[in-house]
Amino acid sequence: MHLAAPEPGSPRASGPPVRDPEGPRRVTLLELFFDLVYVVALALISRGLVEQLDWHRAAQALIMLAAVWWTWTITTLVTDMYNPERTEIKLLISAVMFGALLMTTAIPEAFNARGLVFAGAYVAIHLGRGLFLMPAVRRQPQTERRAARIFLWFVVSAIPWLIGAFVSGDARIICWAIALGIDYIGFRLAYPVPGLGVVPEQLRNVTAEHLSERYQQFFIISLGDAILTIGTMFSMEHNEAQNIGAFAVAFLTTLLLWRIYVHKSGELLPSAIQAARSPSKFLFSAPYTHLLMIAGVVTTASGFHLVLHQPTGKIPPAWLAVILGGPALFLAGRASFEYEVFSRVSWSRPGGVLALLAIGPAVLYLPPVFASLGGLLVLAGVAYADFRRSHGKPAETPSPPH
Repeated sequence: MHLAAPEPGSPRASGPPVRDPEGPRRVTLLELFFDLVYVVALALISRGLVEQLDWHRAAQALIMLAAVWWTWTITTLVTDMYNPERTEIKLLISAVMFGALLMTTAIPEAFNARGLVFAGAYVAIHLGRGLFLMPAVRRQPQTERRAARIFLWFVVSAIPWLIGAFVSGDARIICWAIALGIDYIGFRLAYPVPGLGVVPEQLRNVTAEHLSERYQQFFIISLGDAILTIGTMFSMEHNEAQNIGAFAVAFLTTLLLWRIYVHKSGELLPSAIQAARSPSKFLFSAPYTHLLMIAGVVTTASGFHLVLHQPTGKIPPAWLAVILGGPALFLAGRASFEYEVFSRVSWSRPGGVLALLAIGPAVLYLPPVFASLGGLLVLAGVAYADFRRSHGKPAETPSPPH
């Protein structure tokens, strides 16, 4: 049974800081403040991707994005399961924010001289959280065991994280990829531990309004990276007449990413969680579907950087992979997200991905701005298909698969 935490100031305010199911469900101001770190992190990752564009750099960017995303995801689950208004949890969020900011400062050199800073901060965030929460909830044995299971999995993943910090090149990529695999798989399996089993179903409670709002907010943060790229690159590069077309294409693309995200599934996520037979299953799906969409937005922002820097001239194949690959990743994630809300996928999602793949060979011989325009037109087609499908029809009811 999920035990409720008392309101601050009540006789039991010193008890375990778990969330009261009947308490406030809105996101706190401290959580919004915490998110500011990730604005910087996403911006550094998207810019780093295009500094020396190749598959090696893409793998590095993916690892850093997955690590940064996981610190945010687990912290969000903590604030969903524990009372974010309690002083202990506020202190925990502040400490994680410091660690995440330290990780962020190391992003540009994470695969060079500052690997230990990046990995050390990541490990410290997750192990420190467990060491803090276990004594804080010691009066609730089940909740304490949940914290212990999670802590033990992060102890295991800390080994390849730290080994990777002391090696270089491909060895670091491999070690950190293994570490992330442990973290993501452990979460998906509900953190099984010999002698303790998995985290029980009743301890995977979610607060629909809070959890859905947090994921929506992080998606907006990722769009903020795209807007930041558009604004800074347009103000720095060439003359306005040469770049106004690229500027307009980038802005409209960002607007369409937002529109496609919020259409139906994004708006109805809280209702979908509440309507699910097993709402806790969203704990296991939302991080992965949103990671794919956010990776698409970050890659798209990298494409904006390239196009605004050089809108004309011949387009290298690697540039094309970024410019069209970003929207394709986003649509793939959006298809998965739609399935989680409605148990079906609109034809426009895979159709959009196929269209992006189809136009690749054609735009390879055109200037970069025309490749970006091709991606914009595909996204516009997806958005129009969404409009046609829902216009004049009753609001669709969420029907999650679990």
